[in-house]
Amino acid sequence: MSGTYTQVLDRAFGHPRGLLGRIGGAVMACGNAATERHVVSVARLTPGETVLVIGPGPGVGLRAAAGEGRTIIGVDPSEGMLALSRGRCPEAELRLGTAERTGQPDESVDVVLSVNNVQLWEDRDAAFAELRRVLRPGGRLVLSAHERWLPVPRHVLAGEVTAAGFTDLQTWTWEPPGFGAMAAQLRARVA
Repeated sequence: MSGTYTQVLDRAFGHPRGLLGRIGGAVMACGNAATERHVVSVARLTPGETVLVIGPGPGVGLRAAAGEGRTIIGVDPSEGMLALSRGRCPEAELRLGTAERTGQPDESVDVVLSVNNVQLWEDRDAAFAELRRVLRPGGRLVLSAHERWLPVPRHVLAGEVTAAGFTDLQTWTWEPPGFGAMAAQLRARVA
């Protein structure tokens, strides 16, 4: 049963596809909307920046980050989620990829955003190294995940970010309205 349950969760949320993927996308669009908008606010985006959203799912965070001359890029391992993102934010550049393999050139983005998907990364060390690689000097990483879904305690995740070469690390918790679950959040810079 647990193997079947894991497969269902993966088809709905991890690598969404088919009917379960569409249901998962709808759940993510509603359940993550406040957190997506909050993360964009915390990132303090400015006009003209290039923003990379890791695992945009149905595109709520892409839409929140769009505007003011920004270039918005979304990388997701699910064709279904990229299709939903395209519908919500047609001006975004979207491609298949993962946190470990974004397809971005070195030092090509100003901000990386990630909401509720760090627990799905296959290799966090490789992912943080990749995100560090694609960020320009002074670039920012803003990450949020429900605490109960974190793959490791928040302080361990913070240590992984620091080990990847990020500086000015800040961590905190935030309670999304109406959800009842704390989100662990983190912001860091590239020197």
